[in-house]
Amino acid sequence: MNKSKRPFTKSKRSFRRRLPPIQSGDRIDYRNMSLISRFISEQGKILSRRVNRVTLKQQRLITIAIKQARILSLLPFLNNQKQFER
Repeated sequence: MNKSKRPFTKSKRSFRRRLPPIQSGDRIDYRNMSLISRFISEQGKILSRRVNRVTLKQQRLITIAIKQARILSLLPFLNNQKQFER
């Protein structure tokens, strides 16, 4: 018996590599609001490095930029707009 398909072989799954959230030309700065706002949750919290998929150096720069933007009141410290659903 010569079977063409083996029962215990790994299937070759094709996966699309996710693009990095920060391109090489992007400046991580408190003035770059379009970039910074991607790394903040709905509640206004800074997302973790695992969620962001950025390097440690980039995460540090993002955190500093977000904190500077908050101090200059470009970003809210927290977003407490609760939607009541009944």
